[in-house]
Amino acid sequence: MDELKRIPYQPIKDLLPRPASGTSERVIALPQPDRTNGLPLMGALWQRMSTREFDEQPLPLQQLSELLWAAAGVNRSQGGGRTAPSPHGEAVIDVYAALPAGLYRYDPIHHCLVLKRAADVRSMTGYQDFVGMAPLDLVYVANHGRMQDVPPKLHETFAAAAAGAMVQNAYLYCASAGLGAVVRGWLNRRQLAEHMSLNEDEEPILSQTIGRPAPHDSAPV
Repeated sequence: MDELKRIPYQPIKDLLPRPASGTSERVIALPQPDRTNGLPLMGALWQRMSTREFDEQPLPLQQLSELLWAAAGVNRSQGGGRTAPSPHGEAVIDVYAALPAGLYRYDPIHHCLVLKRAADVRSMTGYQDFVGMAPLDLVYVANHGRMQDVPPKLHETFAAAAAGAMVQNAYLYCASAGLGAVVRGWLNRRQLAEHMSLNEDEEPILSQTIGRPAPHDSAPV
């Protein structure tokens, strides 16, 4: 068995968000996802892998739309069912998109991005150097205020399960669309929550860096 590759994590002290680049639109309307394109499920599963070297070119708006819909979008108009399961049908995870132009919360009901903060917080979403250079970092935020019917000792488990389902949906879309992705749980949650302007009921639990893979990157996980 090959030895597991160990990744060094070096926390960066006094790291702050960068000024936003470009125009921080208050709302970014997303085009409707094309639900007919992409690989069949089995093909996407064969292609799924983690990437840690990214091209810095921004994602086309159509790909951003389809990625967010795959992760957390509404796939049933009756009742507002989502592409990923959640405990008791409650949307306990919010997905945020950290872009060069600002931090945005994905609104699945209206399929749009809503500006949370006009700052580039990509470098705050993890300790690896690529997180601040890739075009997109998704942050999965658990909303504990929506888990009133869940026993407190199960909050972490339920939130992790819901976020994990979204992460895998995003992975499969990336595999189908030729994009690279890597999920990360090593992050300074308190610092990130502060710079995301979250409230005390909200907790970032996972991040996922996404972009076109840089040439010659092919290290599966």
